[in-house]
Amino acid sequence: MNGSHKLLATFDGTALVRRAAEAALAGGPDRVAVVTGHRAEEIEAALAGLAVEILRNPDYAGGMSTSLRAGVAALGADCAGVIVMLADMPHVTGADVRRLLDAFAASGGRAVVRAVSGGKRGNPVVLPRATFAAVQQLEGDVGARHIIENAGLAVVDVEIGEAAHVDVDTPEAVAAAGGVLKG
Repeated sequence: MNGSHKLLATFDGTALVRRAAEAALAGGPDRVAVVTGHRAEEIEAALAGLAVEILRNPDYAGGMSTSLRAGVAALGADCAGVIVMLADMPHVTGADVRRLLDAFAASGGRAVVRAVSGGKRGNPVVLPRATFAAVQQLEGDVGARHIIENAGLAVVDVEIGEAAHVDVDTPEAVAAAGGVLKG
């Protein structure tokens, strides 16, 4: 993005990564951890003052799997599940996060819970403890889709609307979603 970083793009005057962290916090989980990698210092500065745990992923260049592994390793030992939120999804709200967490609790902590829009799978996703060992085996620039589809666990879909699909991977997507890229 020509020197810009999508997670530092502003939406309504707030950096996207901070907006995502605030949504996570507003959802009311026990803990919120943010896995940082590329330009970690700038990302962490945008999160200043928030009650989040910062987890630096020195292997971030190895792809999304390395961040998933880092987050699950840090949080997984003492929790029933982990909600995986992508920081580049500007329209996910605290209410969306709460609905996903409530659905997870209603499953007894045993189901995968994923956000959908019009029945089409999206993000965020809540992964139960039963998936953590498989997450630790992921490699490359992949998420947990394969685990979700092959874990043999119930999958609960929670409709959150278009927020489940809007991510901003290009400058055009940032602008279309209402964001402003910074240098």
